[in-house]
Amino acid sequence: MSNVSDVMEHVETRHTWIEGHRLAYKEMGQGQPLLLIHGIPTNKLMWRHVMPELARQYRVIAPDMLNYGESDMPTDADVSINAQARLLVKLMDALGVPSADIVSHDIGGGVSQLIAVNHPERVRRQVLIDSVCFDSWPIPEFKQMLEPGVEASTSVEEFIATMRDFMPKGVHDPEAATERLKEIYVEPWNSAEGKAAFFRNMRRLNKEYTQAIAGELKNLEIATLVLWGDKDNFQKPDYAPMLADAIPGARLEWIKDAGHWVTDEQPEATSRHILEFLDRSA
Repeated sequence: MSNVSDVMEHVETRHTWIEGHRLAYKEMGQGQPLLLIHGIPTNKLMWRHVMPELARQYRVIAPDMLNYGESDMPTDADVSINAQARLLVKLMDALGVPSADIVSHDIGGGVSQLIAVNHPERVRRQVLIDSVCFDSWPIPEFKQMLEPGVEASTSVEEFIATMRDFMPKGVHDPEAATERLKEIYVEPWNSAEGKAAFFRNMRRLNKEYTQAIAGELKNLEIATLVLWGDKDNFQKPDYAPMLADAIPGARLEWIKDAGHWVTDEQPEATSRHILEFLDRSA
């Protein structure tokens, strides 16, 4: 898949200003807009293996959320999923996108749920991949990093070493945890500014927003695919049927032999499931 992923990586990164902050994004293809929302601690490059395939049929937009990747890392901005949902709706406005299909992963799935509940007219269809939902987060691996004093007592080098050790836990097949995978997800955090941004994001990882809308999911009239790695260690597979059952008519599909980083571990299967769902629900 390396030559396919190179296609996205060589697409220029664009920027636009939203609420005084610079958001970075990549865009490929033409047609119906398709918005890709990453999670934590990833960035827009988590879609590098699937974006070129999706862009054969869609205008695909993959942003870095505020405080992630190549987007601004302000010290004083709200970076909760509630704020991220608001910023991404404004990004859609800035890019002339009245409504889009939304494919999301991890906390990006929480953002997508918030957009669907609060701005249903902006979402044509949605794919929730290994998504945070209900009370499924923060995961234990992150909770320990939120203990008092951890941020101050951890150097950038120690933090990056911890992150490099963490990333392979998100795959089922150890060989999928390549050096390249670790590099693209860890590199944006590899500075004093990046480390501080990561901990700011972490402090906003609470379940209040997904729990607040849990009772409203039953009112969604948006075609939904819940897509889950059947060996996900971070967002437990038990949550997949719970989420699918909560949204009327939602389909549940499993990505076999995949952990949390499904777009890295099983990119072809991920792309196929997304495209088949979008074709079927057209």
